[in-house]
Amino acid sequence: MNRIKRFFGNLGVILLLIAGLVAWMMLPWTGVLAIAVIVALWLAFTRSGRLALTATRIGIAGLPQRWGASSVIVIGIAGVVGVLVAMLAMGEGFKATLDSTGGDDTAIILRGGSQAETNSVITRDQAPLISALAGIARGEDGRPVISPELSQVVNLPSMADGTDSNVQFRGVGPAAWALRPNLKIVEGRKFGAGLREIVVGRGAQRQFRGLEVGRQLKLASQMWTVVGVFESGDSHDSELWADVDVLGPAYQRQAYQSVTVKLDGKDGFKRLKAALAADPRLKLDVSTTHDYYAKQSEGLTKLIKALGSIIGAIMAIGAVFGALNSMYAAVAGRAREIATMRAIGFRGLPVVTAVMLETMLLALVGGALGALLAWLMFNGHTVSTLGNNFSQVVFQFRVSPALLWTGLKWALGIGLVGGLFPALRAARLPVTEALRAA
Repeated sequence: MNRIKRFFGNLGVILLLIAGLVAWMMLPWTGVLAIAVIVALWLAFTRSGRLALTATRIGIAGLPQRWGASSVIVIGIAGVVGVLVAMLAMGEGFKATLDSTGGDDTAIILRGGSQAETNSVITRDQAPLISALAGIARGEDGRPVISPELSQVVNLPSMADGTDSNVQFRGVGPAAWALRPNLKIVEGRKFGAGLREIVVGRGAQRQFRGLEVGRQLKLASQMWTVVGVFESGDSHDSELWADVDVLGPAYQRQAYQSVTVKLDGKDGFKRLKAALAADPRLKLDVSTTHDYYAKQSEGLTKLIKALGSIIGAIMAIGAVFGALNSMYAAVAGRAREIATMRAIGFRGLPVVTAVMLETMLLALVGGALGALLAWLMFNGHTVSTLGNNFSQVVFQFRVSPALLWTGLKWALGIGLVGGLFPALRAARLPVTEALRAA
């Protein structure tokens, strides 16, 4: 019976700890700051707090003699935080790249029900109907600013090892440059209308071989000449561009996949959406380009965050056990010291607090070290991954302050769990038994 009670008691403690850790990870920085202020006030203005602070100083002073056990905690937690922050930084970087693509002043039109360009079809006879809709801005020449576009995934040898990888080959209309003013030619020139010429994004040029200006590529059994390089700072950096009226026939594409338009004023999107809904010939959907590209990042970003959290949780469990073993050994090694403090008036709460603060300090050092290493090694690091259209999207890891803060919260959570049980053992250590054993 006692064993059953003990089992359920331990299970209850574990469940309580898990619930506490979940609540801790969800706590905003203001909540953490409030807890820190309350603890600081307790340490400074209460007798038990001052005793706990004194006991903590004694424990910290002895850390150099216990550097081996202490380093296990620091290195273990640094590893957890470093891996977690790096994984989440990959998701943040991918999301930031797609979020920065497009804007609220342009819109993309797709076939009704299509979630991406890859499964959209817009016939060529629909393009003139779209250009006549309300809500579309007109250029200086009086013509509507629209760009019928299509996307073809092609294989090119990667820069890393020469193996074939997917890259997006986009055909665009003449207005594509006006629709994307952040896109700048940084080398060479734009492609000529009606010619088999290509301009390449700087990200694609860094990722794939043979994209230097003047080089020729064999695509769709035809030779194409690279005539320019552009930079856009978004997902278009990973693409190749050509004239849509040349790319379509080369790949026997008789229709477009999307039409990107410039919106006319603040209510342009609303008017365009209403005009599309009112025309039975156009069973098409429209969204701002910002919303469209942001939505494309949702699935992969969630997957990366989930994987990062799972991997981080598994490593955190190992770090907790490492902290438990190290702190249990530290408590055992300091049995006489703790017993002496208990004998001269240090009650259980100051002793528990002292061991907890020592563990949390080591966890904070490990978390800061892991976060610093993640920032130094990965922030701005360029990689590529598959986008929604199965082509390579080049982006940079983004180690933001929010991710660093998340890493530190994980570190403190590990320190909290890793120090709790050793701290309770130290508080329950029989004084006479500890003094005799020493």
